[in-house]
Amino acid sequence: MNKINLSAYQPIVDIQDNIVFANNGNVVLCYKGNLPEIYSLSEKDFEDMHGAWFQALKSLPVGTVVHKQDVYLKKSYTSEQLPNSTFLEKATHEHFKGRGHIEHNCYLFFILTKNKALNNPKYVNPFRKVSKGIVQELDDNIKSFANSVSDSVSFINNSRMMDFVSLKAEEIQQLTSAYFNGFNEGYDTDILLDKKSVNIGENHFDALAINSELCFGESVQSSKTNEKFTSDDFVFHQGF
Repeated sequence: MNKINLSAYQPIVDIQDNIVFANNGNVVLCYKGNLPEIYSLSEKDFEDMHGAWFQALKSLPVGTVVHKQDVYLKKSYTSEQLPNSTFLEKATHEHFKGRGHIEHNCYLFFILTKNKALNNPKYVNPFRKVSKGIVQELDDNIKSFANSVSDSVSFINNSRMMDFVSLKAEEIQQLTSAYFNGFNEGYDTDILLDKKSVNIGENHFDALAINSELCFGESVQSSKTNEKFTSDDFVFHQGF
């Protein structure tokens, strides 16, 4: 079995501001998003948000790959920052201490590929041993791409329902390390590929590919009603 040490063959060659130069020649612009609170949007809000995405992304250069990544991690709440002096404060402190919750982080990546086709074998394996010389200097083409991405992100932010900010270099490094480490904290571990699953440390992973519009059924809409919380007086919408 051919093994590659990630620490010796990092997928990232260089980072300039929020621009990542990957070892396969791709250039990636990285952003982190602040999304609306769940169930806070109406049906019209979802339609407007869908329209903002459509208008923002349609102006990007041909061949641009847009990758939206939503990371949900099960966490335990630490109530250390809560006051703990009065009777009521102590009760509140103990009530929330150690309670489980889902932490959600949203990331948005715009990828300028070195080659036009994504089915080239070099894009399949992020650990592929590629010479650093494949990464080119920041030229006019990349600057033009960065300007187009900046315009698209500004359009999304102007919708006032979402806010995407550029990731810093250290944040990109931390996200990369956490991702390939299976979001295990406190230690480094290996990726174990099984026939039916992927194990990284104590965490188990699976994958679902939506590779055709037929996967969506007969109709697709920007939102749907949450029947569990909806009543005669209030209607709660959620993403489709």
